[in-house]
Amino acid sequence: MLSFIDLAARPEFTVSEVDCRDDHRGWTTERPREDVRLVLVRSGGFRRRVRGVRTDLDRTVGYLGLPGEEEHFSHPAGGDVCTSISLRADLWRAMAGEAPRLAGSSLYVDSRLDLAHRRLLAAARDDGAEELVSLVAQAVQRVVTTPVPSGSGDEVLVARARAVIGDDHPAAAGLIPLAELLGVSPYRLSRAFTGALGVSLTRYRNGLRVSRALDRLEDGEPSLAVLAADLGFADQAHLCRTVREHLGHTPTALRRLLGAKRTTTPTKECAAASPTKAHQ
Repeated sequence: MLSFIDLAARPEFTVSEVDCRDDHRGWTTERPREDVRLVLVRSGGFRRRVRGVRTDLDRTVGYLGLPGEEEHFSHPAGGDVCTSISLRADLWRAMAGEAPRLAGSSLYVDSRLDLAHRRLLAAARDDGAEELVSLVAQAVQRVVTTPVPSGSGDEVLVARARAVIGDDHPAAAGLIPLAELLGVSPYRLSRAFTGALGVSLTRYRNGLRVSRALDRLEDGEPSLAVLAADLGFADQAHLCRTVREHLGHTPTALRRLLGAKRTTTPTKECAAASPTKAHQ
């Protein structure tokens, strides 16, 4: 029996938890799919057969599934839990090239890839695009043998990205739509941004949002829900987590620190929490 839980669903990608409770040594045939999939095992193991090649999969070996493949699966050791990442075709081409050739469909999951997988799972509830791009980029480096998209002029690219983010363009809401607007791969944009400024694009964008949140709190903004929606956060909880991560205080505590005046009593505040050390 298979169960699926979507951890993150975006137009460009979906991250799902797949729980399989099958226990059989025979092979089952799956209908060919149209997406590109990166599958990493979190617990247990199973077997996959494609074009006559059988691979034993567990936490140390994952696989890349391509459109149109006829896949066969076997679960001789019981169930397993996996992370399945489905990529839109144009996102895959932007990262792997227009016609990538692969060394194979399986890939070794070393410590770096394992950490990238865990970071994606931790970030999936908010956005996770930057963590996903980092994870897929590592997979591409392992299995794609043809040249991947690259370019020069990173300083100009970062300046353009900063201008778009500063103007609150709708594409600035995420790494992938911003990369599409600028005509580059998400991986190149993410790498260029970190190289130029020493922080990720996501942290830079959230830093601007936090600064704007401080302005609004100082001016007496009464509703955190309205503040979260206006500044592009997923919800009020996302606002509270981000503000606390950057500043070590909740928005509620910051109101008091700033001596802000409230015109009305908010209907809901962040959960009380002691200040934590802000990330550098």
